[in-house]
Amino acid sequence: MNRREFLRVIALSSFACAYPGMGLLKGWAYSNGRDDVNSKKLVVILLRGGVDGLNVIAPYGDATYYSLRPTIALARPGTKYGAINLDNFFGMHPSLEPLMPYWRNKSLAFVHACGSPDPSRSHFDAQDYMESGVPGNKIINSGWLNRLVTQLPSKNSPVQAISFGPVLPRIFSGPYPIATVDRGDRANQSPVDHPVMESAFREMYGTSDYLGKAFAEGMSAHKTIKSAMETPDPKLDAEQIAANRGAPLAKNAKGFGNQLATLFNKDASIQVAFTDLGGWDTHINQGAGSGQLANQLTSLSTGIADLIVGLGAQYRNTTILVMSEFGRTAKENGNGGTDHGHGNVMWLLGGDVPGGKVYSRWAGLAPAQLHESRDLPTSIDFRSVLISALSQHMQLSSAQLAKIFPDFSETAPAFKAT
Repeated sequence: MNRREFLRVIALSSFACAYPGMGLLKGWAYSNGRDDVNSKKLVVILLRGGVDGLNVIAPYGDATYYSLRPTIALARPGTKYGAINLDNFFGMHPSLEPLMPYWRNKSLAFVHACGSPDPSRSHFDAQDYMESGVPGNKIINSGWLNRLVTQLPSKNSPVQAISFGPVLPRIFSGPYPIATVDRGDRANQSPVDHPVMESAFREMYGTSDYLGKAFAEGMSAHKTIKSAMETPDPKLDAEQIAANRGAPLAKNAKGFGNQLATLFNKDASIQVAFTDLGGWDTHINQGAGSGQLANQLTSLSTGIADLIVGLGAQYRNTTILVMSEFGRTAKENGNGGTDHGHGNVMWLLGGDVPGGKVYSRWAGLAPAQLHESRDLPTSIDFRSVLISALSQHMQLSSAQLAKIFPDFSETAPAFKAT
């Protein structure tokens, strides 16, 4: 790294420190003179930990649902904390009430009994497969969002694709450069806590044995002290913390929608954005219409509603995708929660979404219909949902989609525009 490059990194990192919560992009907008405010936008939200799709969109019309979940099933519509009726069979969790206007105007849809065909119940494998877009393949080294951006017309913008969080996620790994945006309060962080800044110092001092050793020892001490001062959520165990992969709990990230909307409004060249939220691994005390899951969903739905309102007219040119690595067991466990399952529900919002409908190839919740007699099956591959959304929203060809999702043959579209 030469002096000019180092000074550039210092300058960018100074922005991160001066403007907490917006990282390198706060207060700055890039314009190439060819920005199109009407270009198609995509926002992907990954819920790490495996959200319980059977309580997000509850099949209250299936009597087996209540026998499998005597304490955590959503009450029927019209009762306290009851499900919000969608189509007289499926009901939406009451905490998602802020999204009902978009169900009514038919720009919100759900795809149920959907997910990865890989049977893994490991958070880490399942998340990797959802992010790589190639389930079962541990060799591929790129994420489907990165491959998507390579198929879009280049805007010659350093922020055409942005990722919330200091570490680039698996979904964005690959050859196309992605901008990272700090999403949290950096008040208790020093400049070297920023990954770009730390990397710059390591590269600069790495050629000196004395300075390199001193810097490494100093960073080790700094991180040890910082870790000791941080207060973990006492309600989360080691597995739940690991499953979050550094993503904030949804209940603690209520401003994510406003942050995303601000960035889209500041720079029209931003086209693809990703953020992740943790805290969905509800093994214990999950709750029904109220409680742990409800609190998480309240913050999530409020954040999405804030994003839509903040986007304004851009919403009609935006698609928002919400997904998770897998669902939960159909039957509640002995701790008032649910364990790692299989099929789940995906959410889609936006101007090109044929909404006001729950899409599903629903077989029922009887043991014979469940995956391994315990989980909601994956009757719709999540890649079918993504392909349907991308082909309709971004007008990608079959050849382009094949490059984004290699080795996948779609047998039937997950949904079609009406």
